[in-house]
Amino acid sequence: MLSPDSSLLSPELTSQQNRMIRTVISRSFLDLNRLSVCRYSAAAVPAPNTQPEVHYNKLFINNQWQNAASGKTFPTINPATGEVICQVAEADEADVNKAVKAARDAFRLGSPWRRMDASQRGLLLSRLADAIERDAAYLAELETLDNGKPYAISYTVDLPNVIKCLRYYAGWADKWEGKTIPIDGDYFCYTRHEPVGVCGQIIPWNFPLLMQAWKLGPALATGNTVVMKMAEQTPLTALYVASLIQEVGFPDGVVNILPGMGPSAGAAIARHMDVDKVAFTGSTEVGHLIQQASGSSNLKKVTLELGGKSPNIVLSDTDLPDAVEQSHFALFFNQGQCCCAGSRTYVQADIYDEFVERSVERAKKRVVGNPFDLNTEQGPQVDQEQFNKILGYISSGKREGARLMCGGGVAADRGYFIQPTVFGDVQDNMTIAREEIFGPVMQILKFKTLEEVLERANDTKYGLAAAVFTKDIDKAHYLSNGLRAGTVWINCYDVFGAQAPFGGYKASGNGRELGEYGLENYTEVKTVTIKVPQKNS
Repeated sequence: MLSPDSSLLSPELTSQQNRMIRTVISRSFLDLNRLSVCRYSAAAVPAPNTQPEVHYNKLFINNQWQNAASGKTFPTINPATGEVICQVAEADEADVNKAVKAARDAFRLGSPWRRMDASQRGLLLSRLADAIERDAAYLAELETLDNGKPYAISYTVDLPNVIKCLRYYAGWADKWEGKTIPIDGDYFCYTRHEPVGVCGQIIPWNFPLLMQAWKLGPALATGNTVVMKMAEQTPLTALYVASLIQEVGFPDGVVNILPGMGPSAGAAIARHMDVDKVAFTGSTEVGHLIQQASGSSNLKKVTLELGGKSPNIVLSDTDLPDAVEQSHFALFFNQGQCCCAGSRTYVQADIYDEFVERSVERAKKRVVGNPFDLNTEQGPQVDQEQFNKILGYISSGKREGARLMCGGGVAADRGYFIQPTVFGDVQDNMTIAREEIFGPVMQILKFKTLEEVLERANDTKYGLAAAVFTKDIDKAHYLSNGLRAGTVWINCYDVFGAQAPFGGYKASGNGRELGEYGLENYTEVKTVTIKVPQKNS
């Protein structure tokens, strides 16, 4: 568990930096202490190297590093400065075809991967987790360089949860069992849980390492092969993990990792006739395109974890200081770049004014700056496009009559930094209350009754997550039962564990990731019925 104690502090850092780590953890991770966060034996946040060397920038196909067939590359940008980190090979349809062939060959009947004991698959996943743990500081530095999230978050939240996820699914590899079924007659009937086959996996830029683990863990534990495309904004850590996949001994072709663009490489995976399943995390708009591509190609299985506009409901009987801090975290964590961010904060009328006042005060104290500085709570947005989009939503809020309480502008003279922003007097029909902003912009709305807020909270095309803050267990159960969302948190927010499923209702997607439920999406169930001379009980 995370806690602001000395076990997370390093003697290499100044007392001021150690004090700031305590502050960042106590403010931002109040409920991340129930995440699957592992303690390191060294139990310290090492001082970061702010210019980590990039070791891998090519395509990873069939356990080999390759240039793109076209020879094309694209730049990956440091969002804190707007400067190019390096050029990365850009996969397109020809490279996808090559990667799918490698994955199909690795999945052929009698291949080393298909013949491998399930326990050995689990051992390979465990070794991968060990290798990531060994290189955790470097991976955290690379994640911060390419994504912009604070290094303290990369190291103490993202990396430990990557490791936990892979170890969790390593344990499942030889425990995902079929059944024997007592059908009528002289027959012996049983089911087999078989891998789906070649799985296309398309991951987003907001949690690059974590989303890679969420996808690879269940797919590999159940014996599938993978063609993964990472987001073009953040390719570097996924490629380094590819080198670890090769190091620990996964057979050729089992995992193939392609940097590239969505309309070319991503679309080629989605429509490929030899891909058996696609798992996608990203925008609802692209989710529609992937479903359509499946329908127009081979009807491949599709699981989608998409956008959200999650209601965070604060009742008047709550612990107000805690609810303010939790609601701040629910929105601003990861620069507001969370699909499940609590982006519609509904506050009961009799505490509304005080809640807004306290929330504005907290937002003004949020430390925005260099993500490698251990004092920093909030880094830059991921790229120029996202930066411009968020500023456009802020303008929309002001134009439509929401009351700008703080922030609303650019926070630095270079890079993609935006001030923590709070809007009050927000109405349900405003654009900022309807559309996913994906940035550090908090909308606070007022309600009176439980019935009213439940109806308003559900009046959205999304259904990814929700939260309720109250001391009344009956109200908590009433609201949690009525909310149309895949996850509901009570008196906490963003509490994840590899053991607990996550996914959405409605336009927030279909299928579940994590937990035992996450294995089902990577499994075909085969029924085998055998005629026997005589059946006995």
